[in-house]
Amino acid sequence: MTAPPEASSANEQPRYRAFLSYSHADTPAAARLHRWLETYRIPPRLVGLETPRGRGPRRLTPIFRDRNELPASSDLNEEVRNALAASACLIVLCSPEARRSRWVDQEIRYFREKHPDRPILAGLLHGEPEDAFPPSLADPSTDPDTGEAVREPAAADFRRIGDGKLARLRLVAGLTGIGLDELVQRDAQRQLRRVTAITLVSALTVVVLSTLLFVAINARNEADRQRQQAEGLIEFMLTDLRTRLEGVGRLDVLESVNTRALDYYAAQGDLDGLPAGSLDRRARVLQAMGEDDQKRGRLDAALMEFSEAHRATGALLAEMPNDPQRVFAHAQSEFWIGYTDYQRNRYAAARPHFTAYRALAEKLVKLQPGDAGALRELGYAQGNICSLELAEQARPPAGLEACRSALAAMEQAARSRPHDAGIKADLANRHAWLADALNAAGNKRDALAERQQQATIMDDLLRIDPANAAYRQDWMLSRYSMATLLSDLGDKTGARGSASLAMQAANRLIATDPDSRDWLTWRLRILQSFPDLKTEK
Repeated sequence: MTAPPEASSANEQPRYRAFLSYSHADTPAAARLHRWLETYRIPPRLVGLETPRGRGPRRLTPIFRDRNELPASSDLNEEVRNALAASACLIVLCSPEARRSRWVDQEIRYFREKHPDRPILAGLLHGEPEDAFPPSLADPSTDPDTGEAVREPAAADFRRIGDGKLARLRLVAGLTGIGLDELVQRDAQRQLRRVTAITLVSALTVVVLSTLLFVAINARNEADRQRQQAEGLIEFMLTDLRTRLEGVGRLDVLESVNTRALDYYAAQGDLDGLPAGSLDRRARVLQAMGEDDQKRGRLDAALMEFSEAHRATGALLAEMPNDPQRVFAHAQSEFWIGYTDYQRNRYAAARPHFTAYRALAEKLVKLQPGDAGALRELGYAQGNICSLELAEQARPPAGLEACRSALAAMEQAARSRPHDAGIKADLANRHAWLADALNAAGNKRDALAERQQQATIMDDLLRIDPANAAYRQDWMLSRYSMATLLSDLGDKTGARGSASLAMQAANRLIATDPDSRDWLTWRLRILQSFPDLKTEK
């Protein structure tokens, strides 16, 4: 059989801006990079700029990425060879997996043979260069002009300790011939304009809202109409505006917004004179402020705000003790006060609030029998008691009872809403807490069974949503916990197997976000518990 004709000759214009070569073990990273490169817009002032690679383009499209596993043959297929022949540049994503891939190595060799004068850019995903560079990239090649040996440098270092945000721009510089400094400067200007625009809009919104609130406070002759208008704006503050400001990390603006809202209610006089809707909104403003202060570590301020919200929701509940919405609202107030004390290890202070939260959740279940949301709330409330008992470590039987009750409530919620992924995840979490309680009581075999239940649920969730990082994390933790229990039970082989699965899951998570401290910490814990896993790649 004769070989098919290959695309592009030396004199033809390349069809692809670049060919992306990678191991299919690195597919998630390759897909993210491919999507980013093809959507990246060259700064307008650099479009058309004369460079060693020609005029600066507007976009970097198209970039070829092979999405299929290569067949079990000894040579590259026709599509790949044609794409390599028609590419102006080769990008190689380097990793230990890429170094072991014969296909990546063949793609580099074929591109060099076909286009000795076209650039090869390397992007280091993880590992050290000597462990990650494919042989054909690491081996010296010959400069066609001087005859001297040259080695392709790593154009971009995507590792946590590498180039950071500069890594992608380094590739853009290599593809276009535009200086990296120019790209960095223009990109920084672009980001500054974006942040400035968001900040200005936020600031203007606060000014507008403040003005409207001032008008509402002082326009006593139109009190009802002004109150509706002002509280409509406060509702906007609590919902849409809050979401937008949180998205850009402007907690400082959020604080100003919350303060303006409280100033409005202060101007209304005694709380007893506020309508129920106003009192409810005021409580939600206070709870939002408390959450913000908690995030900043200002627990004293948070406790004061949660306590004031508690006074408002308590007053509302006293008026209508059987209103499910008011029962729920006051339950949240009890939770936040208890949780703040729990964060400070003030368990005795937290207990009455967690107990009150559970009583209100039980009442909510009676008011709304069979309601999945009410049952879920009861599961949370019982779970708080479970966490509290385990933290105090004083009454193992009480901890077991609370953890079993939390699991039972969440199982009811799951039966009521069997296809709710969120409830399934909560159910897996309750199995995990019961496992911890059983382990603390010395019942390791039953603890292992609960961890296996958790792992089974997480397996089902990952089949539905395999890209969900939260699910992957819980799956990893279930396998690690199973490994420690198996080790304690004397099953060293089973323990190492489960720990190895946890380590693989941790590595996959870190590959998606190398800067995640939580995942790096968990990988370190796994290695500390099972040091022989250090030899695994």
